[in-house]
Amino acid sequence: MSQMTNAAETSASPRFVHFAERIRAAAAAKPDLEVIKCAGEARTWREFLPRINQVANMLAARGLGRGTMIAILAKSSIEYMEVFLGALQAGVCTVPLSGMASSEQLEMMVKDSGSKLVFASASTRDLIEPFRGRIEAVPADGYVAIDFEGEGWTPYETLLKGASTEPLYVDIEPGDAFNLIYSSGTTGVPKGIVQSQQMRAGHILRFHSLGPLDNAVTLISTALYSNTTLVMLLPTLAMGGRVIIMPKFDVKGYLEIAEKERVTHTMLVPVQFQRLLAYPDFDKYDLSAFEVKFCTSAPLREGVKREILARWPGKMFENYGLTEGGVGTILACHDHPDKLASVGTAGMGVDLRIINEAGEELPQGEIGEVIGRNGAMMTGYHNRPDLTEAMIWRSPEGQIFYKSGDMGRIDEDGFLYLLDRKKDMIISGGFNIYASDIEVEIAKHPEVEDVAVIGVPSAEWGETPLALVVLKPESRLGEAELTAWANARLGKTQRISGVEFRDDLPRSTIGKVMKRELRAPYWAESGRAI
Repeated sequence: MSQMTNAAETSASPRFVHFAERIRAAAAAKPDLEVIKCAGEARTWREFLPRINQVANMLAARGLGRGTMIAILAKSSIEYMEVFLGALQAGVCTVPLSGMASSEQLEMMVKDSGSKLVFASASTRDLIEPFRGRIEAVPADGYVAIDFEGEGWTPYETLLKGASTEPLYVDIEPGDAFNLIYSSGTTGVPKGIVQSQQMRAGHILRFHSLGPLDNAVTLISTALYSNTTLVMLLPTLAMGGRVIIMPKFDVKGYLEIAEKERVTHTMLVPVQFQRLLAYPDFDKYDLSAFEVKFCTSAPLREGVKREILARWPGKMFENYGLTEGGVGTILACHDHPDKLASVGTAGMGVDLRIINEAGEELPQGEIGEVIGRNGAMMTGYHNRPDLTEAMIWRSPEGQIFYKSGDMGRIDEDGFLYLLDRKKDMIISGGFNIYASDIEVEIAKHPEVEDVAVIGVPSAEWGETPLALVVLKPESRLGEAELTAWANARLGKTQRISGVEFRDDLPRSTIGKVMKRELRAPYWAESGRAI
């Protein structure tokens, strides 16, 4: 594992309390709380903690502890959480894997992580079968079936049989690896992001400060392998709340659970907010128990934020940040209705700055790359010190900042406005064009449901903006008509070369539009690299 000295992480902060300690305290305080529920099944702490302890003791009996890793590629379930939390009790680092990755990518991730066990569910088995038995670090009985039986697979219950249900106490240090999350791979080979115990402890305190979680009822509807999910789920458990997990998000099911369970907290990605608000019966559901809603993973459009404030009870926060940490802002939408086009101000303990291509810090108001540092930063990219170093910007004082890859500016009030991913910026005729500016304008058309703007080859300009648009149902809008409407409202250098209608836009499981996938066919035809 690549290691990095992190000045921000060693700065003055509250006493470090590791996650396993917080879990034991929460269980002791509320043993009869129905702490977790998924697909109709529920567990109190009195039932849940002994299972977590069994996983921890099983891992210890196999010689797995601090510095070792296990991988999980499975559907969301209570058993998934038993494994994840049990590993933490044992000091083992968990590697949650995405079912969106290919079998080849998954094999690479398991090898790269050095995982000693691989847990799977029936829904993900076929992704693992092609490489099962080929990875030297995983023993013959190390492929574990959570909810199925199969040759070469060890049943989950068999693995736990005989393991003690008593707590396992392990000395855990702030710098120990908590989890290893691989990037989505939508921009190339996935990178392993090592998040430390200290980093996760910071997440717990940060989210608890925004909306106390002691008695929270948090509804989780994104995949358990996602950092988006973990930054809301883990603090809820650690601070004494309860969690309801949806194995798969659907609008009607989400609203029914929210009403029935009197949900108080949730973390959603922009596309989920959009689909919920567009549901014809949304306003018929009683959502009055909501205290706090969070949005992250991709920018939430200003119009959607206003609609949330008008129609959905409770506070609304937009969180912008990196899985790697360092960069982080918070927009309290309910407190700043005049700043909804921004992603807010620097979060707790965050030092946020803007730099140019030469790595020079820029003054307020100028556009450049967003960088930041705080007490919640990754240890480094696993086995890739070169990539870790490329991520770093060092201040004149020698402090370590992380580069976000996002272009933005900070206004006179300290609010950050994002423009685009650096790699998604369109350079047309020598002018820098930010797709997000064009998307915001096109999204204002009453018949537009969704839009993504990409750069496509142009013989005259090098590249030119093209809008890929999803129309609202029943729309009769034409491509030429929308092109003319948009260009009448855009600046001269921003004008789009055209519009193409799509049934939908490809998104990752956490709602990010996969622009690399959208651009690829156009650049492949031109014979030029993207």
